[in-house]
Amino acid sequence: MRHTRIIVTRYGGPDALRVVEEEVPEPKEGEVRVRVLAAGVSLPDIMAREGIHPETPPVPFTPGWDLVGVVDRLGGGVGGVVPGQRVAAMPIHGAYAGFVCLPQRELVPVPPGLDPAEAVCLVLNYVTAYQMMHRSAKVGPGQRALIHGAAGGVGTALLQLGGVGGLELYGTASSRGAPVVSDLGGIPIDYQRQDFVKEIRRLTGEGVDVVFDPLGGEHLWQSRKALRRGGRVVGYGLVSSIRGEGLTSSRPGRRQRFRGTAIFAAYIAAGWLLPGRRRVVPYSIQTLKRLKPAWFRQDLIALLDLLRQQKIRPLIAQRFPLEEARQAQELLGSGGVAGKIVLVPNAPPPEPGAA
Repeated sequence: MRHTRIIVTRYGGPDALRVVEEEVPEPKEGEVRVRVLAAGVSLPDIMAREGIHPETPPVPFTPGWDLVGVVDRLGGGVGGVVPGQRVAAMPIHGAYAGFVCLPQRELVPVPPGLDPAEAVCLVLNYVTAYQMMHRSAKVGPGQRALIHGAAGGVGTALLQLGGVGGLELYGTASSRGAPVVSDLGGIPIDYQRQDFVKEIRRLTGEGVDVVFDPLGGEHLWQSRKALRRGGRVVGYGLVSSIRGEGLTSSRPGRRQRFRGTAIFAAYIAAGWLLPGRRRVVPYSIQTLKRLKPAWFRQDLIALLDLLRQQKIRPLIAQRFPLEEARQAQELLGSGGVAGKIVLVPNAPPPEPGAA
């Protein structure tokens, strides 16, 4: 049996992605072969393709941080799962494929009846949002949160989970993304035309309890200015800290990781030393998953239950056939995407004009 897989042939632009047809992989001892129903398209995928993400594998590799699929075949020594069972996983790379083999410990059961494209949004985006909100910031009902990139995949997750948690929400977005922020219960701030620090001070008086900042670099310090006394900036993604040298680095991602870490460490130290107790704290989903794998499983199961109860509803920006992974990454890279882009293996092409 054959399947389709996407590979990154070299570090570079979208043209580095290639579609290959090959025999499906066979599960090894302790592995499960999963037929992929939905794979998320995320900014870390693009950064890995460019060779600048700390988790970048050597080329050639198959991108894809998150997936939802169906158990297809069991390797030796595997028990507790059965063929036909729906599962989710965050392999970090490898999800852009028709079939993938994963260690059994990586699989999280998915309740029946859920849309795989909606469920896959939870694996990376909503777990990131949930853990930052409840494990890093520890915010509660009535507290205020500022979300940067609020119309994006993690941003919309933060808005929805913040609404469930009773937070007062503010979100930076472009004018095009502002209606999304409003629809999800946030007060939009146009980062292109407004100074978000001044606007937060005008709207709240004393500032917010937490800022979720995916940009990093000097932007973290600007975000800190929007905090009330005792507040926290949760930095994640750190896009601006690790962009720049990836294609010329002898080890893609490594120099950016060290540079970004040094900047982050300086801001963390300053947050503790300067008056006001306004802290800057780091968050990394893959680091926390490696340190506390039970938390990842527990939090994803909780989110799947919220989805089952329809208390959250992930925003799907667009669904692409797997073979159109290049177009999907081009769309995400162009900016202004509201919600999550999802690859759906073996899906028919969308009708003309369909989103």
